[in-house]
Amino acid sequence: MLDIMSRHSPLSQASPLSLMGLALALSLAAAVSLGITRFAYGLLLPVMRADLGWSYTLAGAMNTANALGYLLGALATPRLMQRLGAVTLLLGGALLASLFMGLSGFFTSAAPLLLQRLLAGVASAFIFIAGGLLAARMGALQPQRGGLLLGLYYGGTGWGITLSALGVPLVLGAAAGVPHGWVWAWWALAAVCCAATAALWWPASRLRQLGAAPAAGPAAPATAFHWRPLGYALAGYGLFGVGYIGYMTFVIALLREQGVAPGAITGFYALLGLAVVVSARLWAGLLDRYRGGQALAILNTLLGVATLLPALTSSWGVVLVSGLLFGGVFLSVVASTTALVRHNLPAEQWAAGISAFTIVFAAGQIVGPTIVGWIADGPGGLSRGLVFSALALWLGALLAWRQRPLTA
Repeated sequence: MLDIMSRHSPLSQASPLSLMGLALALSLAAAVSLGITRFAYGLLLPVMRADLGWSYTLAGAMNTANALGYLLGALATPRLMQRLGAVTLLLGGALLASLFMGLSGFFTSAAPLLLQRLLAGVASAFIFIAGGLLAARMGALQPQRGGLLLGLYYGGTGWGITLSALGVPLVLGAAAGVPHGWVWAWWALAAVCCAATAALWWPASRLRQLGAAPAAGPAAPATAFHWRPLGYALAGYGLFGVGYIGYMTFVIALLREQGVAPGAITGFYALLGLAVVVSARLWAGLLDRYRGGQALAILNTLLGVATLLPALTSSWGVVLVSGLLFGGVFLSVVASTTALVRHNLPAEQWAAGISAFTIVFAAGQIVGPTIVGWIADGPGGLSRGLVFSALALWLGALLAWRQRPLTA
């Protein structure tokens, strides 16, 4: 069905550079959904925890609530996608995420902040899944560049991380003498989300053509998507969700505990974000080459190494390597699952397949921050929590390695 629509779409005649431009513009969706709505909280966690007297368990629960919302959004996305279409869901989710980010600046009590993080997670899932589906459809137009186009989309998360890393410390510094000055950072992040949402209208209007062209002839009956054949990859990806989120939630807090200067922390997080962007090109061949779970396994293994390094040493050179390696790998893990879906499932099952991976990803993220926070509140602190994260990633790699292609 998608192949027929693709041939009739004006985008089927687009040049490689034009499609890459569209993928880069679409990557603003990933910047909003994960780069800002999810990961900017790690920059605010230390100051909010100090100001509000939170334990690490409660601080981690904020991202657990966000992940729970992400799970609820992922469960609702397939039906909403059928009713509204990917483009409408993408833009609506971006508007909602901007709203909920702004509302987070109006509360200091834990309960409403948990609610805002949950609602922002729901909106993030709408954006991220819809954008991933549109990126996969672009990849179908030029399969030889499918991995690169997916990487460009998911790499947009890095732009959000870098903007947050550079902007949040400036806002916090400007509001240093203001009670609860961190609220201004939430409002600034919401403003950036609004600007990115406005910029998304152009790629969204172009990509609407992929689903708007009429089919030539009767449509083939849709086949149901079953989780079991992709069970090992789904389990490996769920453990990726458990492991990676501990690092992204607590690594800034760990660096502050280790006495790293604020300027160095800003540089660390900004470089991590830029490494995410560069990773689009770095792993494109890997995503195109392997049809089973090998790419997911390799990337999970590398991510475990990156996660373990700051738990073992506070040496600045090693910590910087950790951030660059982590940034250069973790969104490519996400892209690898979309590539796996594209390689192994018929086009009419892509939305269901991407949603299935997003659901297990979200379930893992619910577990990760709270467990790492609970471990960090005990003996060993945050370093021991990151050891747990690394072990989860390596177990996920072992499971993913067992995933075989579904088609010859």
